[in-house]
Order: sequence, then structure tokens, then C-alpha cells
Amino acid sequence: MRALRWHGRGDLRLEEVPEPPEPRPGEALVEVTYAGICGTDLHEHAHGPNLIREGPHPLTGVRPPVTLGHEFSGRVVALGSPVPGIEPGTRVAVDPCLRCGTCRWCRHGEYHICAKGGSVGLASPGAFAPLVTVPAYGLVPVPDGVSDQLAALAEPLAVGLHAVRRAGVQPGDNVLLLGAGPIGIAVLMALGLAGAAGIYVSEPAPDRAKRAAELGATEVFDPAVTDVRREVFLRTGRIGPDVVVEATGRPELVELAVSTVRRGGRAVLAGISGGAASLPLKQIVPFERTVLGTLGYNFDIPRVLDLVAAARFDPAPLLTGVYPLSRGLDAFHDLGSGSHLKILLDPKEH
Repeated sequence: MRALRWHGRGDLRLEEVPEPPEPRPGEALVEVTYAGICGTDLHEHAHGPNLIREGPHPLTGVRPPVTLGHEFSGRVVALGSPVPGIEPGTRVAVDPCLRCGTCRWCRHGEYHICAKGGSVGLASPGAFAPLVTVPAYGLVPVPDGVSDQLAALAEPLAVGLHAVRRAGVQPGDNVLLLGAGPIGIAVLMALGLAGAAGIYVSEPAPDRAKRAAELGATEVFDPAVTDVRREVFLRTGRIGPDVVVEATGRPELVELAVSTVRRGGRAVLAGISGGAASLPLKQIVPFERTVLGTLGYNFDIPRVLDLVAAARFDPAPLLTGVYPLSRGLDAFHDLGSGSHLKILLDPKEH
């Protein structure tokens, strides 16, 4: 079968690989229907290795080259051992977090920050291929009425939902969102669910700014021409936003997030990069501001699928392109150019 594999920085190859063997106990073999390209995949291609280990991963033993792809939907082909509520043919999304199950964090339900953790598609072969083997604990049945394409978008939406839960957003809160890329848009949609009264967005790209406005942002600012900190301060009664979510991973925006949030407010860092950020203590301690990180999701993918099934969460605005796997390199180029928000790869032969 053909798979899109990461060999190193700037070295992504569509190549023939063996089909996975029969799953072992605790594993499932899944036929991939759609798989999304994540910003993490783009960063690994352009600047990696970041989350991919150059040597064997401590949990899986996998080392590059590795098939990418951790946002996906599919159908169960085979199970290595029985799984309650799931059988061959079941439509699933997959929580790709790999976990040891024995560390302090796994034992307390915080599997997404497992001491040895990794992800399908980074620490084990992923879904940019027709077939993928995953741990059975990651299988999430897709409710009737949720399409395979929308199910493949559950993972990035779960990132946004988890960030908003971590932020403790309450009904009536004012929130500033820095960045309206895929994760920023997912956060924006989750803020609406949480009942935020004012959702202010800072985004310089016109297409993304327009999409944020269409999806419920109270106001969208271009930081290239507007003093966003001042404008949001004025619009919140000279108090400042209760929460600022930094969704770009740009280190220079971390200080802006901290200095913009109100006294006693929360600055939430959802973006990841390899850069170093400046955190001035005089902007934190005297004002009792809280700075916290948010990573991935923690039992959030089932929540997203239930919300989509109930027509409370619509992932469709995230989707801007579907490419066959044979055009995977083109998809990476187009997504990296900023002309798309989210692209799904279809691994079926065309």
C-alpha cells in the first residue's frame, strides 16, 4: 500500500510500504476514510523533528521514517481482542494519544500528558495510508448522522474544546483570541458553546479574519494596523478580557497575551513552537494573572462527536479541501501557503 512518510526535515515521500499485520490483543486495524493534515504535520515537514523522535520512541520503539496522520476517521477491519460496543465494520474516529497506562498521569486520567506518551502518526505509523493499526482504547464510535468527513475533523475541534475547558470560560466572559488558523477557529467555535459574551479575534490574514467573523466573532482586528490590546480594553469597559487564548505558537504573542488579559484573568497558551517566549513577572505577579498551557484533548473527541450529532457543533467551516493521497505533497504545499484552513486526504485509490 502507499503511505505518506516523514523521513526528515523537508523530506516527505509517498512510497510503498507493507500492509499492517493482523492486530494483536489490545489493537485494532482501521481502514482510513479521511485523514486531516494538522499544523503539527506541517511543522514536522518544515522544521522537524519536533515531536517526532530521531531515535526509537520510548513507548513504541518506532523511529523515522514514520507515516504521518493523526486526525482521521475510518472503519474497523479487525480487532485483536474484543472491544465492548465495537466490531468489524464500526465507523470510528480515533483518539491518537498513545499512553503507557501506568504513570501518575495515566492513572489519574490525564493520559494526554503521559510521561512516555506520543501520538499515532508521530510515534507510530499514522493514517496517511489506506490502513492503520491503533490501540483499541483510542477507538471512538461515530454516531449515526455524522459523516466520515466531519468525523475526521473531530480531533482538531477537540483541541479547541479542551482549550476552552482549560481556560475555565464562563457564560458572559469576554475573550480575546490571538490567531484564526485551524486551532483558533476550533477555539472560536467552542467559545460560542461556552457562552462567551464577547469574542474578539486578532488575525492579519484577510481570508481567515473573514471566516472568524462569519463564525461568530464579535469583532475581528488586523494587528498590522490596529492596537488590539487598546481596542479590546476599551470594548470591555476598560477592564480587559477575562481570558486571552494564544493560538499561533508565536513567542512574541505570549507577552501580548499576558499583558492584555485583565487583572486576575487567564492567559491560555494553545500554540506550540520551538521558540523562547518572554514572560515579564511585573505583568503577572502584581495583577494575579494566570498563565497556563493546554495540550490536545482529554476525553474530548467523544464530546465533540456527540455535539456534532446534536447539531451543536458544526465542523464543516474548517474543511476547505479534499485531496487524494496521491496528491499529498501538493496538499502540504497548499496548506502551508495559507490558502486553506483544513485539508483532508482520501487514501482510496483514484
